[in-house]
Amino acid sequence: MEPQSVTVAFIPVRGGSKSIPLKNIMPLAGRPLLYWTLDAALGSNHIDRIYVSTDSGDIARAVESYRDNLSLERQTEVQCIGRSAQTATDTASTESAMLEFAQNYQFDKIILIQATSPLLTSFHLDQAIYKYDVGKFDSMLSLVRQKRFIWREDVEGFVEPVNYDPLTRPRRQEMDGFLVENGSFYITSRPGLLDTGCRLSGRIGFYEMPEETYFEIDEPSDWIIVEQLLLAKTRQSFNQSLQEKLQNIKLVALDCDGVLTDGGMYYSDDGSELKKFNTRDGMGISLLHQKGIKTAIITGENTELVQRRADKLKTDYVYLGIKDKLAIIKDIVQKENISWEEVAFIGDDVNDLSAMNAVGVKFSVNDAMESVKTVADYVSQLNGGRGAVREIAELIILSKDIPR
Repeated sequence: MEPQSVTVAFIPVRGGSKSIPLKNIMPLAGRPLLYWTLDAALGSNHIDRIYVSTDSGDIARAVESYRDNLSLERQTEVQCIGRSAQTATDTASTESAMLEFAQNYQFDKIILIQATSPLLTSFHLDQAIYKYDVGKFDSMLSLVRQKRFIWREDVEGFVEPVNYDPLTRPRRQEMDGFLVENGSFYITSRPGLLDTGCRLSGRIGFYEMPEETYFEIDEPSDWIIVEQLLLAKTRQSFNQSLQEKLQNIKLVALDCDGVLTDGGMYYSDDGSELKKFNTRDGMGISLLHQKGIKTAIITGENTELVQRRADKLKTDYVYLGIKDKLAIIKDIVQKENISWEEVAFIGDDVNDLSAMNAVGVKFSVNDAMESVKTVADYVSQLNGGRGAVREIAELIILSKDIPR
């Protein structure tokens, strides 16, 4: 039996960046820059171990923090190793760090990943490694196709076109374009690296990445562009995931005070308690019923007002004076013969957390306690008692109308 090939990811990160100091651990779209490429490498099905090479104690601590949030089995896949002073200067090449690593560690293939390319994904890496293996290349790099009109300057100061004729100017979609390094990753073998001292050698293959991955973070302006691209990508991924969950929902359970009401305590002249409900929320519950989705009001309050409102809304279940909301949902799940993943809960305060953490989709109103908003899959734009339930109901209904 042949010994199993070992593939490692190598991410060199210096602490002495000049354009953006310590940029590799600065927050980008809410997370340290380095974490995005760590995610990509860790999610790859073809990378056995990840080595972050650094000369910075701050970066090493950030890597340890990343590791601490992984399962025990996965923590061993991410290693932070030292980098000598000679390979961490402003003039030192990346190859010098790669060679230092190759002389001290055993592996078969090395994937050089640049931390400044956070748009890299596990999908890109897996496809590239597969292409590298089946194509029998000696090395490979990531490229982006650019469809631009290129000019060059001659010795007299005039310019001439390189890749097109101005008399027959093509449309961009008709151009083949040209391939440009985006610096995301490079693949080579250990023998190839040690023999040539270069990340690329022999028969060189390429993996073409999407055009937006052209950007590397070298200057502050790059940071702004890439952050917006990452945020858009994250929102799209989140929306798709949430939409899939919402398509399964069969029961919506919700708190009353702070969700169906604004949480205010109102009293009449004679001392009677009053509550302010919103008619739009009532319509939202009605729309859920029309879609065959059942509803339940589960509240710690025990007042006739809530019962009357529940009766008018024709909710399927109403529970008053409840301390253990999780136990109530468990009972409903059994009665309806549905799974926890088919339940959504709308909450606003800490006594809702146990129920929220158990169900398939967790909703929070906009003015909820911060601890509730933190665990929510979706935080409404509207406040409790001001249309938040209607907003959430429409979100669920919309997902039901989208074909699977």
